[in-house]
Amino acid sequence: MPSRTGAYSPYMQFAKLRSAAKYNLATSGLEPYSLAELPVKLDQLEITGGDSYGYAPLLERIARLNGVPVECVVTAAGTSMANHLAFAAALEPGEEALVEHPTYELLVTTLQYLGATVRFFERRAEDQFRIDPAEVERNLSAQTRLIVLTNLHNPTGALVDEATLRTIGEIAKRHGARVLVDEVYLEMLYEKRPRPVCHLGEHFLVTSSLTKAYGLSGLRCGWVLASPELCRRMWHINDLYGVNAAHPAERLSVIALDNLGRIAARAKAILDANRPVLHAFLASRDDLACYLPEFGTVVCPRLLTGSVEKLDHLSREKYETGVVPGSYFYMPQHFRVGIGGDPARTREGLQRLGQALDELRYASNSPRAQP
Repeated sequence: MPSRTGAYSPYMQFAKLRSAAKYNLATSGLEPYSLAELPVKLDQLEITGGDSYGYAPLLERIARLNGVPVECVVTAAGTSMANHLAFAAALEPGEEALVEHPTYELLVTTLQYLGATVRFFERRAEDQFRIDPAEVERNLSAQTRLIVLTNLHNPTGALVDEATLRTIGEIAKRHGARVLVDEVYLEMLYEKRPRPVCHLGEHFLVTSSLTKAYGLSGLRCGWVLASPELCRRMWHINDLYGVNAAHPAERLSVIALDNLGRIAARAKAILDANRPVLHAFLASRDDLACYLPEFGTVVCPRLLTGSVEKLDHLSREKYETGVVPGSYFYMPQHFRVGIGGDPARTREGLQRLGQALDELRYASNSPRAQP
């Protein structure tokens, strides 16, 4: 089993220490929702709740939102902790997880921290990052116990349809494996959001949260949907990390879930304003190739010439605009752009990103740059 003494996430270090910029296209969530906009009164909050496995009103709201029994819900501090708990419950050290590629780095480093062996299956750019179930099955081994994917795909935003997920579930069952689907970006379909994939059978686990689609990341309201047996295991694993969640955040999360329609309307308005601007920007660039998803907040263009690392540095240092280098998703010639921010700042950020791309191209074509 790998040593845990050097465990860390390169992406999280980037996100916390180096991603900040005046025009932040590096964020993948929605512009933060203000507490002042939430219909909450001080007497609705308490500092301390009861000592139990989850706050009952919050469990009930999450269960209702997802159409599952309460005993099939585990709350967690955001989707990352939800994934951590789900991985720990579904895998023993030394067992194998089959993970999509490209993928979000924290999924891989968390699995490795827990002692899992990680293999990959490909989601190919030439196929618009769709999942081919035959590709999944080709890469399964006798040791595979968990298949891990994201829907919408992080970092490209590609949607996986229910028929594909059903086929992957059938493959997993034949091989004695489960399927975990991180659906945090699927929340961005809002009223078009399909039912969580756990409705296809107990061999599916779902993780999600309010953090990305609604601008409520500070609440850390995440969850796992799974069989009651696995949920009990996760609650007991969570005992090793903390006794209870922050109770004011639990109460605020209940209020947010009770007002999710109005919060979603604000989020959709931001995306409706930003998406055409993004499309126009990408259409104007002959130095980028990009799959354009229908939903979500992120795209992941490929830089056709030049260095993404140089682009990231130039964009951030000179043009005050942040993007995420694709190396954090195992695709080093790409970079991720988010459009969940304030529309005026997003528009300005894309203009500045274009200036950085122009300067990078000029430098690359300069006689001094030639070998």
